[in-house]
Amino acid sequence: MAESVGAAESDAMLSRLLMAMVITVSLLLASAAASAAADSTNAGPRVLVLGDSLSAAYNMPTEAGWVALLRERLGEHASVINAAISGDTTAGARARLGQTLDTHKPDVVIIALGGNDGLRGIALATFRDNLDAMITAARQAGADVLLAGVRLPANYGSAFIERFLGVYKEVANTRDVAFVPRLLDGVATNPTLMQDDGIHPNAQAQPVILNNLWPALEPLVHSAQTGQ
Repeated sequence: MAESVGAAESDAMLSRLLMAMVITVSLLLASAAASAAADSTNAGPRVLVLGDSLSAAYNMPTEAGWVALLRERLGEHASVINAAISGDTTAGARARLGQTLDTHKPDVVIIALGGNDGLRGIALATFRDNLDAMITAARQAGADVLLAGVRLPANYGSAFIERFLGVYKEVANTRDVAFVPRLLDGVATNPTLMQDDGIHPNAQAQPVILNNLWPALEPLVHSAQTGQ
């Protein structure tokens, strides 16, 4: 009898845990959808951001994130749709991309993904294929693409880190897309710009991140505005 009660309690606890996980994921997706819809009414080009926590204003007010700062910089001249989801991978973004493109019909797509692929040890070939497939889908939808690379923490070893970064470079060169090799250039190595976990940039880092992207992004937005 005691074993039956214990098993029942264990099953109940597992059910509650699974339900909590489902609710958490649902809330994250709902939050991303709300953010994506937050700025879809401005005239001009539509810029879609595909990213993870580095682009989702993790652990800070949404308006402090670099995507919100980009929205402010562009003003009424363009719409910025933030489809970034904390914890996302290239596989997750790829699976949703068709619907995302159909919904938002972007002129420019920023792909700022890969950190979670590296942290989870996703095979580099799979990582490469996912990036390539997203670029293909975005272009078929009529959008220009900006690819942003993410450097892994030092404890992953210099050899793997360089191979990982090499995937971004290879894809960018092969597909001839605008490329920012390191999204967190000047940030990841500066403790004053990082949160306590050493992985996520803080609010003070967000303008730096935007400035890292801007030289490659601005020509794409301008081209979409002028139709050239």
